[in-house]
Amino acid sequence: ERQWPAIREELRAVLDLQAAIPPLADISPDHRRIAPPGKWKSFFLHGYGSNGQDLIGLAPVWEKELPNTEFVSPDAHAPCEMGFGFQWFSLRSWMPADMLAAARPAADWLNTYIDEKIAQYGLTPDRVVLVGFSQGTMMSLLVAPYRKKALGGVLGYSGALLGGEELTKEDVTLSRLPIHLIHGDLDPVVTVAAWYHSTEALRKAEFIVTGNVTRGLVHSIDQRGLDDGLFFIQKTLKLLPGP
Repeated sequence: ERQWPAIREELRAVLDLQAAIPPLADISPDHRRIAPPGKWKSFFLHGYGSNGQDLIGLAPVWEKELPNTEFVSPDAHAPCEMGFGFQWFSLRSWMPADMLAAARPAADWLNTYIDEKIAQYGLTPDRVVLVGFSQGTMMSLLVAPYRKKALGGVLGYSGALLGGEELTKEDVTLSRLPIHLIHGDLDPVVTVAAWYHSTEALRKAEFIVTGNVTRGLVHSIDQRGLDDGLFFIQKTLKLLPGP
């Protein structure tokens, strides 16, 4: 943890050199149909009591395998009620209805933030992937399915689906996108039952949901989860080699 400032500065130095990186289309003709450099973006959404610097540590791990992809990791919009870090919504009540109501303002804030970044970087929504952990996964699943234009995908670790019953309402318009969920079977914070509930509800609403439950994993991300998540993003953004 003491090395996060150094890692952050290394990442900034790499991003400063992006202009010197040749377009993917110049390196691989098979990918000429894909946008020029800097035209994909991954949003990291941290968990309760954490901050944007937490998940941005994944960027140096993934960047070599995700050419022309930029990473942003905002702090949640509210200071955490525990006295440190930030929160997307209060956890004073774990009742699903209370959590959903508390998360609504954060969803509005996050939608606005995503819209601003899409405009700032000249992106199309399908080239944006949300990567969440715990409460960040909850926010990703609360926002992405209801956006007017579908995002590229959602990669969620150790999270849950809030308001899943709304996905099947007749008057709700959904933007279906690929979703990949990873959860530990020994998670004591957000139990693995949340993974089964989320995947079942999303699939019932005709979302394509992939992912897995990792044996022996608690409320965390292991190397297998990192590799699995990287493959999902590569596949979603069409960065894998081949036709």
